[in-house]
Amino acid sequence: MSHIGIMGGSFDPIHIGHLITAQAVLEKRNLSKIIFIPCYISPHKVGFNSTEHIHRLEMVKLATASNPKFEVSDYEIQKGDISFTVDTVEHFKNQYEEIDLIIGFDNLISFDNWKDPDKIVSLANLVVLKRSNFSASFSLHSYFGKAIFVDTPIIEISSTMIRERIKEGKFYDYFLTKEVASYIKDNNLYIKR
Repeated sequence: MSHIGIMGGSFDPIHIGHLITAQAVLEKRNLSKIIFIPCYISPHKVGFNSTEHIHRLEMVKLATASNPKFEVSDYEIQKGDISFTVDTVEHFKNQYEEIDLIIGFDNLISFDNWKDPDKIVSLANLVVLKRSNFSASFSLHSYFGKAIFVDTPIIEISSTMIRERIKEGKFYDYFLTKEVASYIKDNNLYIKR
């Protein structure tokens, strides 16, 4: 049994910001590994037209393959339906002694609206990536006090921005691993239909 991190999301597509921040958390929290878990349907993106899960899973596998401390799980994809974090944390808690649930600061702001947040924090450490644009213009709920903030490099890249660049025909290779960039080109992902 060991101390691991889990990092979920749409990963549509996974980019170097995800990888750099994951590596920083791995080192700062002294984790044995980080498991990337692409969701089937994000509860925050119901009705949003995500790229097929087969492509998103494959891109995560390609992006993480060179790092022996990064793993990929298709748990949420195999489960199907809306991917609730509480179910995923519970699933992995049966296998690992200590879990760090790694989320972005924007997710912490709405964490009190997630399904069973109390259960999540009883099963896992809530590890939050700091953001450069931190401001207290939102209401601080009780979960801010339970969060472990980790200083990670601030990389202002988003999957949305990458998808837009691809649609607009702009150069996007530097935002992704070369394997993911090639996969996107080979499969004609994100181009205008």
